[in-house]
Parts: sequence; structure tokens; C-alpha cells
Amino acid sequence: MFSVEVDGLTKSFGTTPVLRGVSLRVDPGEFLAVVGPSGSGKSTLLYCMSGLEPATSGSVRILGRDLGSLRRGALAGLRRDHVGFVFQAYNLIPSLTARENVALPARLARRRIDAAEIDRALADVGLAGHAAHRPAALSGGQQQRVAIARVLAVRPDVVFADEPTGALDTSSGAQVLDLLAKVPADGRSVVMVTHDLSAAARADRVVVLRDGLVHRELARPSAAEVFAALGES
Repeated sequence: MFSVEVDGLTKSFGTTPVLRGVSLRVDPGEFLAVVGPSGSGKSTLLYCMSGLEPATSGSVRILGRDLGSLRRGALAGLRRDHVGFVFQAYNLIPSLTARENVALPARLARRRIDAAEIDRALADVGLAGHAAHRPAALSGGQQQRVAIARVLAVRPDVVFADEPTGALDTSSGAQVLDLLAKVPADGRSVVMVTHDLSAAARADRVVVLRDGLVHRELARPSAAEVFAALGES
């Protein structure tokens, strides 16, 4: 079973088509990057694949479940139990400590909070000594690592990342990419949208979007090969 299956996906906003019939698969344990010029539909594809946006037509399946056939509560439950999100904006709660931010998904889901798992997730991202710090006391890179620890703590089957290094310096961005690259090691999948060609080259496969369509797919490419594919007519 694929982690994510997309078939003939279209998405329009009003009369403006953004995705024009995208089909792709994401295997368990695969790190997939999506690149493309501005306006190509990268982020829209990510939001549709993750269930944050409904498709206009076509289908999206996560772990074999058709998102279009799920009621709102079932869709929210699928995202809560099987999907993790990492965004450029971090989405941390300013009044909560790093530990409390990492524990928040379990609290919202009314699940037992495993303190050891929370501390382990923070240690895995190198922030064991910052658990009591609030976001304002952390750098941008540290805040993004808290956001990743929040995902690691719930161990989702699929992680969707939208420009996760976009607001970070080179060193912090490299640390974040190192963490995302470790997620597929135990069979989980990562789908990352990025404009950073070096970041894309960390993936197992790169999908190049253009005008809402899949233009190319590249297996373990270099940054130079991604750049060349973006420049093709």
C-alpha cells in the first residue's frame, strides 16, 4: 500500500485552475521533494495531498483511504493520527514552553501524554536543554526544530513539509533537513515542497511541477540536475 496516492488531481480557485491533473505515488519510507517555479501549484498540491484543501476533481488517498469520501470528523481523525505537518511559519504557541508545544497534539487529541516520549523527541532534535524555553527565547532554527519534535513525538506515517527551511539560515536549514531525512528510516514518508534546490537534492525523488502539471520526475538527483530540469522548456 502506498503512503499517498494522487490520481488525476485538479484544483481551481474560482475560475482559475492551479492543478490540472496531477498523478503521483509516495512509497512508505520515501522522501519526496516537490519543486517548481512560483505559481506552479507546489503548495496547493501539498495542501490537497494532506487533506488541508479539498480537490476540485480527482482523488487523494492516504494509507489507502480516499480523502474525498471521508466526513469532516473522519478526515480530521486521519490527519491527527497519521499525518504530521512542518510549515515555514513554525506554528508554535507563544505562551507554551517547547515541551508543552511538543505535547500539544496529544493534549488536543485527549491522549495520554508520554513525558518520556516528549523529552526524547526534544533530545532527538538537539533541544533537551531548551525544553522549558518559550518560542520567543529560541532562534528561528530552534523553533523549527521544536516544530519537528512535535511531529516526531506522535510518529505520523506521513510528514508534509511546506518550505521548512525557507526562513532559516544555511546552517539551521541543514540541521532541519538532516532531521527530516531521518524520518523515512523506519518506513514513514516525507513530502516536502521547497524552492531550495540543494534541499530538494536530499530527497529520494524530486517531482518538478510546471503550470499545475508534473513536468519531470528525478531519482536522487543532484542540485544541478534539479536546476536543469526546472529550466527545460
